[in-house]
Amino acid sequence: MKSTFRLLTILCGLWLSTSILCFSQTSYSVTDLGVINTNGYSVAKAINLNGEVTGAGGVNGSNLSEVFRYSGGTMSSLGTLGGESGVGNGINLSGQIAGYSQDYVGTYRAFITSGDTLLDIGDLGGGSAVAYAINDGGQVVGSAVTSDGSNHPFVYANGRMFDLGTLGSPKGTDWWNSAQGINNSLMVTGTSYDAQGNFFAFLWHNGKMVKMGTLGGPWSQGYAINNKGQVTGLGYTTNGSAHAFIANCATCALKDLGTFAGSTSTVWGFAINDSGVVVGQSTFQNTYHAFVYSGGKIKDLNNMIPAGSGWVLIQASGINSAGQIVGMGTHNGQTRGFLLTPQ
Repeated sequence: MKSTFRLLTILCGLWLSTSILCFSQTSYSVTDLGVINTNGYSVAKAINLNGEVTGAGGVNGSNLSEVFRYSGGTMSSLGTLGGESGVGNGINLSGQIAGYSQDYVGTYRAFITSGDTLLDIGDLGGGSAVAYAINDGGQVVGSAVTSDGSNHPFVYANGRMFDLGTLGSPKGTDWWNSAQGINNSLMVTGTSYDAQGNFFAFLWHNGKMVKMGTLGGPWSQGYAINNKGQVTGLGYTTNGSAHAFIANCATCALKDLGTFAGSTSTVWGFAINDSGVVVGQSTFQNTYHAFVYSGGKIKDLNNMIPAGSGWVLIQASGINSAGQIVGMGTHNGQTRGFLLTPQ
């Protein structure tokens, strides 16, 4: 179901005798991406410049989910690697998808697609891996278990999985040692523990992992990177809150994107396009709302769609260079993946 409504507010006033001052507010149409199964749900994770979307669709009240591709107005299932659940986390310009799925014995495995087929891309010796993002060259990043039982961030390129190392984390450290985003220049961001047991966003490039900063607090996490090398994620502040950030380089100061639901709200930056527009999720007092950050302001996406649409936009997970946003919300009480298109 698609609700299209152009809610473009333009305030134009005469300034002095000849100047006109105009303010405009972007609005979005909302498309319900649908479901794979009757009595089902869907969650959208990523979108490419062609408007193709991937994510997961499953059956309400069960652990079953399948990878989907949404293209040309239709959602189609790509299945799993043989297990109960799978999710597509990234999709590139060619429509190739990366994500993870359980196999026949229930182990989580990273995959890329060849056409509509999921291909297991291996691990780092420990038997399990998950993938979170893919660039236009088909290079994939994620987290894999090593032979000593640790989790390490990886990049998959030219048919091989490469261990990116860590910021010094001890053996056996959990899944937060993970690569979450990759751009077309093979710059990678993610999160790693250091030797003291603290976790930080990192930027990896040309074989070197660099620790990024925080927003004044003890920790940070990296989630996405655009083709200009700008990183977004989450940084802890001096008062113990955690806010979304933008950083223009590994050693640059993190810019706090602010809040719209209260100064102590938690705000995650999950995706960033090449114009530096960030989307993600804000939580405050048991509310969960999707946001967009553009023009120096953070905005609740629920205030930028048609009133009375039946939607509550909970999380924005992906954005393309055309400004289209995908994520997860509820539509008339049902969990659905959504596509927002600027109007």
